[in-house]
Amino acid sequence: MVNPAISAADRRYVFDRAHGCCEYCRNQQRYSTASLTVEHIIPLSKGGENILENLALACPACNAHKYAKLGAVDSLTRKLVPFFNPRTQSWEEHFTWDETLTIVIGLTPSGRATVNGLKMNREESVNLRGVLSVFGKHPPV
Repeated sequence: MVNPAISAADRRYVFDRAHGCCEYCRNQQRYSTASLTVEHIIPLSKGGENILENLALACPACNAHKYAKLGAVDSLTRKLVPFFNPRTQSWEEHFTWDETLTIVIGLTPSGRATVNGLKMNREESVNLRGVLSVFGKHPPV
C-alpha cells in the first residue's frame, strides 16, 4: 500500500539513492517481478518519521519480514540487536557475499540479525542471484 505522506519526489529520490536495489538484500528492481517499495527504517508505529533519513528502498519480501520490527536475534551472540540501518551504516561493513555470490553473509551482530530476520537468503532470491551472476549482472555495483 502506498503511504500518501511520502511524496512522489521523495519516492524517486529514495529509488535513485539506492540505485534501484533493495537496501537490505540487494535484489534489483530491473530483474524483479514485484515493485520495490519505500519503507520506514524505524517504523511509524515505533516513532519513525516520514523523512528521507528514515526511508529505504526494500523488496517486498524484506519489507514484509521486517514489518514493524526494529531488530532480531544475532545467531552468534543470541542477543537481540537492531537491524542494519542503510542510512547510518555501510552495507559492506555488515555483509558480504559467499564464494558463489548468491548468499548474503552477516559479518556483524546487526548484519547476522538482519540476514536472519529479513530472510535475505530466500530460495527465490538465491536462485535469481545465481542466474544473474552467470551473466555478470550480480552483485549490483
